[in-house]
Amino acid sequence: MPTLPVSLRGGHRKSFQTLSVWGLIPILALALCGCSNGGAAAAKSDAPGGGASGKGGGRRGASGDVPVTVATSTTRNVPVEIQVIGNVEAYSTITVKALVGGQLTNVYFKEGDFVRKGEKLFDIDRRPLEAAYNQAVANIARDEAALLQARANLARDQANAKYQDSQAKRYGELFTAGVISKDQAEQLRAGADASAQAVNADQAAIASAQANIGASKATAENAQVQLSYTSIYSPIDGRTGNLTVKQGNVVTANNMDMITINQIEPIYVTFSVPEAQLPAIKKYMAMGSLGVRARPQDADTADEDKGSLTFVDNTVDVTTGTIKLKGTFPNSNHKLWPGQFVRVTLLLTTQADAVVVPNQAVQTGQNGAFIYVVKDDKTVDARPVTTGARVGQDMVVDQGLSIGETVVIEGQLRLAPGSKVVIRDAKGGGGGRGRRG
Repeated sequence: MPTLPVSLRGGHRKSFQTLSVWGLIPILALALCGCSNGGAAAAKSDAPGGGASGKGGGRRGASGDVPVTVATSTTRNVPVEIQVIGNVEAYSTITVKALVGGQLTNVYFKEGDFVRKGEKLFDIDRRPLEAAYNQAVANIARDEAALLQARANLARDQANAKYQDSQAKRYGELFTAGVISKDQAEQLRAGADASAQAVNADQAAIASAQANIGASKATAENAQVQLSYTSIYSPIDGRTGNLTVKQGNVVTANNMDMITINQIEPIYVTFSVPEAQLPAIKKYMAMGSLGVRARPQDADTADEDKGSLTFVDNTVDVTTGTIKLKGTFPNSNHKLWPGQFVRVTLLLTTQADAVVVPNQAVQTGQNGAFIYVVKDDKTVDARPVTTGARVGQDMVVDQGLSIGETVVIEGQLRLAPGSKVVIRDAKGGGGGRGRRG
């Protein structure tokens, strides 16, 4: 073993017996313990509450308080609504066809124009139908003249028959008296009978002439109707679509769609809701008309049009489990367009004085929804709640929470029932309220 030189007071050097390394171990252990205690003291001086204020964002204080952001439950009137996607449908759609054939001579509008009911749209060449109508009118005049002639013949034959009958009676008396022969008397009676039959023939001719007049008038009326079809008018107020037949072309009766007109004032919005909503819809419809709002998908709520629910289908679609509804909108500003997809909001009722909290306050656990409520002693309680409708950034709480209670909206992941919290501002930084005295 090596020897350690030791300096003595008198300046002489002396060699001691060798010291074992094992004798140094206790000394080294004591030195290490001293260093460890010094480092712990230094670390303790830097911890929150051991010299610092403890308000650093997200760091626990000396007592283990959890920094959280809170909000206060409030009350408001909350609309109970159903929001779905719907489709705009024209209130009425008319396809214009020609009822008579001929050349299209005039078009009085441009494609896409708005037209009013009764406004002229087209003219078809009317000359062939005018000729047919004039011919029918002439036939009426002919048949009326024939009727007059038949009546004149009747009057003549009636007078002749009356005379022949009186002559036959006189000659019959003379035959009875033996003045004339039987042959003469029979001749006169035969002449009287023939005159009577001529009267009957005249009466039949009159009836035939009257029937001919009726037929001619019907033909004239039909020709007049056909003639009226040469001018085509709009049956509704609406917007015209694509014109399929241009001026100068020949159209065929009942065989060609000339144009389609959609009525857009008012207008329908068709949408479907789940069948589970049907009882609520029927319930609130019994109380009064339900309001419907609609807006294009890329528009904000300021551009919503307001209407009313006017139609509920009589059956549920078994393939989708939904039922079709329609809302009627005035659409005076023409924002809604047939075929357009829109966001539809059906207002069922308004829940008065509902308790609302921010959406992020509501948590979901194994037993359902719950909210961390901050008590007066700055501890939290996990309160089970029953939630209702979501309104924007807020959630309605139907049961489990009162107005004015303080709820945690940030920091729930580090909480457990009974945890002590320190309240920080909405920006996440711990405020002066979070410091402990």
